[in-house]
Amino acid sequence: MSYNTTETIQRLWANFLREQLAAMPATDRKQYEQQLEDRFGELLKDAADGTGSQDGFLDLVGFGGKGAVPFENISYPYIQPDFDDSIVPSQLHAAAELYYIYQHERMKVFQVVQVLQRLFREGRMRIQRGPGARALYLLDKWKPLRYNQRDRMIAYRRAFNYGRVQAPVGAITNVNFHRQFVGFMVAVSQYFRDLLIGEVIRGGPLIEQRPFGSIGTVQRIGLDLRYALDRSTYGNILALTVETGHYLNEVLKLLDTPDIKKSFDANTKWDVIEMVSNRYLGGIGEPSQRAKMAESGRRILQFIADNDFKTALDPILFQSEMRPMGSHAEAWVAAYRMTPEGRGFSGVTPALRSVLGAQSAAV
Repeated sequence: MSYNTTETIQRLWANFLREQLAAMPATDRKQYEQQLEDRFGELLKDAADGTGSQDGFLDLVGFGGKGAVPFENISYPYIQPDFDDSIVPSQLHAAAELYYIYQHERMKVFQVVQVLQRLFREGRMRIQRGPGARALYLLDKWKPLRYNQRDRMIAYRRAFNYGRVQAPVGAITNVNFHRQFVGFMVAVSQYFRDLLIGEVIRGGPLIEQRPFGSIGTVQRIGLDLRYALDRSTYGNILALTVETGHYLNEVLKLLDTPDIKKSFDANTKWDVIEMVSNRYLGGIGEPSQRAKMAESGRRILQFIADNDFKTALDPILFQSEMRPMGSHAEAWVAAYRMTPEGRGFSGVTPALRSVLGAQSAAV
């Protein structure tokens, strides 16, 4: 349809929407609001040149079958917004698993198993034919088939900007990951704190209405995280994550074998990690905090990978989707504040100001 027809539809729809909503009871408006908005989008798409043909452009320059036509008779262009749909989910899922692996790297799990392999080769461990000895032998023989430590460090650098290894020349490094990730965690935490305050102090039939400001903040940071992770996790990140994930799983099973635990008078695999770290690696690597950050961080990144953060999402539906993430965000923030890099955490409000680019008020 023509440009003039599209403009007319928009004006008439605004009047129609206002009249229809005014005639409805307040309790019934909510269930029709999104349906009316979706219908308006369909009308605009049908009225415009939604087929993608070039007739509108040819008419505009006078090369169409009708020659030069009046401006108001030229078809209206419809441009489909699809930027947020261009993300590759498999890359984001790989980033979530890679974050889980990274936290175990910080717990020195991979260094611990290297120490055990060295002690086993040198005969300094009193094991020889148990399941732990067999697993150490297999890990040593599989080593040429695995990505090595440097490959993992480069992957952490590219995806999260963690570590000190230099990224390869030309590779995209996600330099803002940590700031955005912390910002997303505190935004989710702040959202549920706002929600709790609203439930306590607001009364009347509209108590179920939730604050929209914090919803927009969560969505904005989530979209930025999705985009940045997507563009920085091409190449071997997926293959490395799958392979290293299997390797980490085998390592954790090895550390839980009875002969390995008996060699260090340990009750659990985490006791083995602690004892080996203290004895051979100069100290432990915050296993309690890192384990919680790995669990909750991976779940949050999985949620970000699978959620497209639609702008017109119903706030009640958004709350239902986000509720399981609230406890993970709070747990991650609490654990992060106990790590060396998180002890300078300035709090929820300053962190949100930082990630959103807002200036702090003058004191």
